[in-house]
Formats: sequence, C-alpha cells, structure tokens
Amino acid sequence: MTVSTDQTIIHFTKKKHREYSQALIIEEPLSIRIEGNPYSVVMRTPGDEIAHVAGFCLSEGLIDSTKDIATIGFCTEDNTNVATITLTDNRKKKVVDLLNRKGFVSQTSCGICGKEVVKDLHQITTPVKNSFKISIDQARECANLLYSFQPLHKKTRSAHAALILDKTLQVLSSAEDVGRHNALDKAIGKIFMDNKISKACICVMSSRLSYELIQKAARAGIEMLVGISRPTSLGVDLARAVNMTLACSRGDDLMVFCGKDRFIFPELQKN
Repeated sequence: MTVSTDQTIIHFTKKKHREYSQALIIEEPLSIRIEGNPYSVVMRTPGDEIAHVAGFCLSEGLIDSTKDIATIGFCTEDNTNVATITLTDNRKKKVVDLLNRKGFVSQTSCGICGKEVVKDLHQITTPVKNSFKISIDQARECANLLYSFQPLHKKTRSAHAALILDKTLQVLSSAEDVGRHNALDKAIGKIFMDNKISKACICVMSSRLSYELIQKAARAGIEMLVGISRPTSLGVDLARAVNMTLACSRGDDLMVFCGKDRFIFPELQKN
C-alpha cells in the first residue's frame, strides 16, 4: 500500500538553498456507500479501508456491533476507491432515519449552534463508563508513546495519528492518516472488527480535540481522550455531557479540561 510519494522541492534558508526529494503524504477520496447508496466521500490516506469504514459507521450510529454488518468490502478496480457496507434487516429498521438523512452526523454543526450539536449527537451517543484511574505521570507516558506509532509522520511530517490503549495502558491499536478523523476511525475500526472494543479506555490524538473526535471516541466507549493540542469549547461541552475525560499533554505539561475524577493527583498518592 502506497501512502506517500516523493517529489522534488527547493528548500530555502537565510543564506542558501538546496534541491532534494521529499516524501509527501498521499491524499485520495474514499467513497462510502451504505445499502448501495452514496453516504459520504472522505479525503484520506490509503490503507485500512475496512477498519476505516467500520469505525466511521460506528461513530455515525449506523452500527453498534459487528453483528449489525451483513457485508463490508472495498473495491480498488479502475481506481474507484469505493467502500460498501450493507446492514442486517433488523439494523436497517433501527437506523432508517440515519440512512435517510442528508449529510452525516459529525457534520451537523454547519449552520446550527453548539447546543443543537450536543442535542443531535446525544441521539446516537450515551455517557461512557467510569472504570479506571491513572496517575498524571501515566497520562504523560501515554501521550509520549504516540510518537513511536507515527512512522508516516516521521517520513512526511503531515500525518495525524490515533493510539488506543486499555486500562492497563497496553496498546490495542494505532493508525495514521492525513485526516485526524480518519486516523481515529481507523484505530477504532481495527479493535471493533477484532471484537476488542470493550477493552478501549484511553485514546491519544496528535491533534486538537474537536467535538467530532469526542463523538467518535464516545461511540467507542473510550473514557479518556488525550490530545497534543488543546480542545475546542464545544469539544469540552460534549465531553462533559458524555462523562469523558479530556486532557492535553505536551512535554511535562498536562492540562485537564474535564473528567478529573479519572486522575490520581500527586497529593492523593501519599496514602
């Protein structure tokens, strides 16, 4: 699978310039068809298409488990880049409104206020459980671990990444993509298709934490989302509404925006 391509660039500095070959991340469209009908076109980096589509459909509320999927596939014939998924008859009846809506759930922010976004997402998202606690140092370690799972970023400097861990801080899955939403969909889709999604507790992202990422993480039952950049205000509002912990980690700094009960703070470690 080709995920980058080399192109010649000219690099200027203050006193000199040089010409060399630079790897650039590939960005291509992926058409997602549900029940034979066009549902969405996403710009993504090739690879992990089945996991990508499964994670996307889970975050949209179209499926809740692998048992809801009748068929799932990906076609690259003649560079069509089309992924298809069909649902079981029982599932189709439950999500008929979602199948008939214009535009997918994670894009409903266009033209409406934040409160309406949260209300809309609550239709497919329920509060996550509260099953573990970690120390501040452990949270930093999780964030620092992300770089080890970013080979494409090291090569191109333009890829986002998502890393999912269980409550013992063991890595369950990882993914990279030109889009942060795609990276998360792929990472979630991998553990979803392997029936390991119930173990997912922590997710580390290489980007800011917007409401779309909170939606996707909540649909996967992830309790803690740690970003390298800070969250948006709507992201924090939605995280609070679904009982999720949001934090930002960079170097030795850790900022907790909501869900502090999942952290063991230094002063509590004396006992």
